[in-house]
Amino acid sequence: MYAIMVSKERARIRVHVHPNASRNQIVGFRDDVLHVKIAAPPVEGKANQELVGFLSGLLGVGKSSVTIERGAIGRRKTVAVSGLERGYVIRLLAQ
Repeated sequence: MYAIMVSKERARIRVHVHPNASRNQIVGFRDDVLHVKIAAPPVEGKANQELVGFLSGLLGVGKSSVTIERGAIGRRKTVAVSGLERGYVIRLLAQ
C-alpha cells in the first residue's frame, strides 16, 4: 500500500501523527506512511483539528477540503484532500 492514493480528484494520505511536538512539521515518508509532528495534544480532537489546518495550509486548500476519513481516535489516520493530484501532493509534502 502507498502513502498517497488518488481516485477522482481526491488524494488519500496515510498519516502517522506525533502529537505534543514542539511545532508542526512534516517528518517524512517511512513505511508507506507520512509522519507528521503536531503541537496540539491528543485531547478532545485538538490534534486532529491542528492536523487538518496544518495540511490544508501546506497544500494550499481550504480546511473543508481536508477530512479525516479513518483513525479519528488513533495516531494512524487516512486523510482525504479534495481537488489535488497525487504528484502535486507528493511534491509539496516532500519539500
